[in-house]
Amino acid sequence: MSKRIFITEDEEDIREVIQCTLESFSYEIEAFESAEECLAAAEQSPPDLILMDIMLPGMDGIAALKKLKAQKKTAPVPVIMLTAKSSEVDKVTGLDSGADDYITKPFGILELAARVRAALRKGETMAQKPEVITLGEITLDVDKRTVSKAGAPVELTLKEFALLKMLMENKDRVLPRETLLDEIWGYDYVGETRTLDMHVRTLRNKLGDNGETQRYIKTVRGVGYRFIG
Repeated sequence: MSKRIFITEDEEDIREVIQCTLESFSYEIEAFESAEECLAAAEQSPPDLILMDIMLPGMDGIAALKKLKAQKKTAPVPVIMLTAKSSEVDKVTGLDSGADDYITKPFGILELAARVRAALRKGETMAQKPEVITLGEITLDVDKRTVSKAGAPVELTLKEFALLKMLMENKDRVLPRETLLDEIWGYDYVGETRTLDMHVRTLRNKLGDNGETQRYIKTVRGVGYRFIG
């Protein structure tokens, strides 16, 4: 069965190029000029992937992304942001708001197709994972997007949640920094590893794991991190 992809892009020429490109790979495409139209359609029937421009008339792409990730029905849908902006601040804003990848215009057809395939594979993998993971005192509910420690709720950002989820799914396995950056911030993310280290530090603080013992998230020097709870 063909994968359904939504494209939200207000520039007609770009929208048509993307649509024709993806249809040539046998994807089923629905295209929209505004975020409002895309959100309404996604609420009725969530697609397998959404490509969302940031600069849109009316609601912008970041606001739309946050709405998608706040709704139970559309939260699991992978989202690739499209934008002419190239600053790291804009990129990090999109990724920290829940985007799975980020493409700066102009982009090549083969690059677009590769990123779409990667996002779809990621979405399929996520769908196969268990909905609730409990390790020691920590419980992570994928469906509800909640985390608790010994029954008490722990408030996490989208990226902190994704980071903890990946670590817990790979308990006792060392995950290299590059792997975590690729999977959570986008496979071509060029930001320094301090972005990851900062998120690990805040995640540890929220889990009460900020002592020298590292009860839950263990640093493997020169490599990455592993969950040991």
